[in-house]
Amino acid sequence: MLKRFSFLLASLTFALFCSVSFAAETFRVATYNVENYLDQPTESRPQPKSARARARVCESICALNPDVIALEEMGSTNALMELRDSLKARGLDFPYWEHVQGWDTNIHVAVLSRLPIVARHPHTNENFLLDGRRFPVSRGFAEVDIQAATNFTFTLIAAHLKSRRPVPEADEAQLRLQEAKILRGIVDEHFKADANARLIVLGDFNNVKNSDSTKEIIGRGKFKLTDTRPAERNGDNTPNEIPRFEPRNVTWTHYYGVEDTYSRIDFILLSPALARDWVTNGTYALTIPNWGVGSDHRPIIAAFKTENN
Repeated sequence: MLKRFSFLLASLTFALFCSVSFAAETFRVATYNVENYLDQPTESRPQPKSARARARVCESICALNPDVIALEEMGSTNALMELRDSLKARGLDFPYWEHVQGWDTNIHVAVLSRLPIVARHPHTNENFLLDGRRFPVSRGFAEVDIQAATNFTFTLIAAHLKSRRPVPEADEAQLRLQEAKILRGIVDEHFKADANARLIVLGDFNNVKNSDSTKEIIGRGKFKLTDTRPAERNGDNTPNEIPRFEPRNVTWTHYYGVEDTYSRIDFILLSPALARDWVTNGTYALTIPNWGVGSDHRPIIAAFKTENN
């Protein structure tokens, strides 16, 4: 009996050790447009986010349990710290953070991380010429280097491109395409410096995969980015009958009330080097009841391994 007990105890200890080791050898990266996460009204966005909506955002992030999360439509740094404190109160502590303010003074791109941010390269002054007029990249781009393990560092570039809402200054699709070209230029600079750069390019691209702007970011050829395509974990696993199309599993990330449509406009893209470390079965779109209380977007997450690097 004693031998049997000792064997069971040893087996349990080994299993616990293996689970802890596995957890230490993987990390998870998410993106979430938190829809006007404002703690105070602004001139163009008069409603702060309600306590009920903020709580639902917090619950959604806790359900994902990411190691790193990029946030779009974040308000001021005070709003970011409020969310960070709320997450910590629920047991999800993000000691590292980044908040990038571009030309838009209302909503911003931010990053929360449980892993050390070892370098920061915010892009806040990028601009472009369109039809003889100069325009800024309205939300800028967050860029941080994150250390996931002793010998494993990756670069995360977070974006929130121009919306599809028409504006009087220029064609919204052309504005978004120009922002996408600048983002792709930042990506290409990394590849020029290091063909094996570990990059995650993610965020709200505000258009679908076959749009000109999203295709511009993904690129082509040797340095084409891999689309992780997070989907619902609802049991769908059948390939599409038309081979050139993706499977028909559920991947939408955004609800647009004006058209009553659901579409995939939030992405997690990977450089070729990092795609080798991608854990496909740890990649999905979150499904929880009343997801829309928190935001008109659903968060998505992808997992990666650091062992053997």
